[in-house]
Amino acid sequence: MAERTITRAELSEAVYQEVGLSRNESADLLELVLSEISNALAKGESVKISSFGSFSVRSKGERLGRNPKTGEEVPIMPRKVMVFRPSQLLKNRINHGHATGAPGRKTST
Repeated sequence: MAERTITRAELSEAVYQEVGLSRNESADLLELVLSEISNALAKGESVKISSFGSFSVRSKGERLGRNPKTGEEVPIMPRKVMVFRPSQLLKNRINHGHATGAPGRKTST
């Protein structure tokens, strides 16, 4: 399975194609949405996108890790990590290979 990365430019182009805003407006809208998500997560808030999933931040405490090269124990400092939990609908789409169409929409075959 070949890995492919979808870029901001491609997302912006998809908004342009689907919504009909100008290319600049589509890019601005995408940036606004991503900025709102980033700001909410930075404040420690959760972000839930219906039919897609939820993003949240959780704190990990300090723990001992091991350097795999030397075997030496090293402390891993406390930090925050972002967690994404996909919705059941997204899990079903991934597991059943429905790669096209919007979530919740039937695709013609």
